[in-house]
Amino acid sequence: MNDFADIPVLDLTPLIEGGDISALTSDFAKAYGETGFAYVINHGIDRGASEAVFAASRDFHALPEEAKQAIALNRAHRGYIAINTSTDVTTDLAEVTRPNQSASFMMMREDDRADPDVYLSGPNQWPELAGFRPACEAYADALTGLGRRLMALALDAAGIADHAILRAFDTPTIWLRLLHYPPQPPQSPDDLYGSAPHRDFGCLTLLAQDDVGGLQVQTPSGDWLDVPPVEGALIVNVGDMLHRMSNGRLISTPHRVINATGRERYSVPFFFDPHVATEIAPLAGTGAPKFEPLIFGDFLRSELEAGYDAHQDSDA
Repeated sequence: MNDFADIPVLDLTPLIEGGDISALTSDFAKAYGETGFAYVINHGIDRGASEAVFAASRDFHALPEEAKQAIALNRAHRGYIAINTSTDVTTDLAEVTRPNQSASFMMMREDDRADPDVYLSGPNQWPELAGFRPACEAYADALTGLGRRLMALALDAAGIADHAILRAFDTPTIWLRLLHYPPQPPQSPDDLYGSAPHRDFGCLTLLAQDDVGGLQVQTPSGDWLDVPPVEGALIVNVGDMLHRMSNGRLISTPHRVINATGRERYSVPFFFDPHVATEIAPLAGTGAPKFEPLIFGDFLRSELEAGYDAHQDSDA
């Protein structure tokens, strides 16, 4: 991999409004073949929807702790994730012994019921907070639509002509996470992170962040590069599953959050992934396979049971 010193910017106008996307496809291939992260602008997400979901996040995190604990994270990975209850223990990027210094609310696909044959299926847990659910659902619906467009673009950029894999996203695995990072103490130990160094494990991450900053990506040389907020832009990065699908052509870049600003930080990542039953393997057109096939749900189970208190007792 070549080193990089900045985060590229992709203008999605031709993808959103229709038109020739050949130049965008080439730019996408370069951005995610070299950096793995990009700012995307003119992405079509209504500013009001974004503002509403950030307002909902601030309202939720301002609730009394007992109100949030009433919907504590369950086995379907929905609800409130309190600070000090998730640890990136599976990362190979750092020796992580301390929990992440963040709290969050997690929404996934809204299922009528839990299906014992479908890992992580079920209804969401909602706080008693006016306007919260509509704001989250509207934003998740908008990002789901954008995620589908970006997945098709990613396949083209990776040289994958057969788009049959997109059927795995007809009933996608989605994760909307409302994150709150309290300011870290000035004399924090070196291994205390808002979010420890990690790679995202899914396909695409679409991140909205406030004006505080704190996100960093790791360059191939090992340096950490700030990814400051850009008003109106989303930050999109590739996860491990898309890296495998593309046979390594699109890269999953390490990143972390350190909130040393002295201010509270809010961010809203949206993770767009295939159905849990999907077999993940290098797709035709990407060359001799570099990765063995795996079932996405099996991989998720191992990751969640290792990293979250709520999942560690597999018999619960």
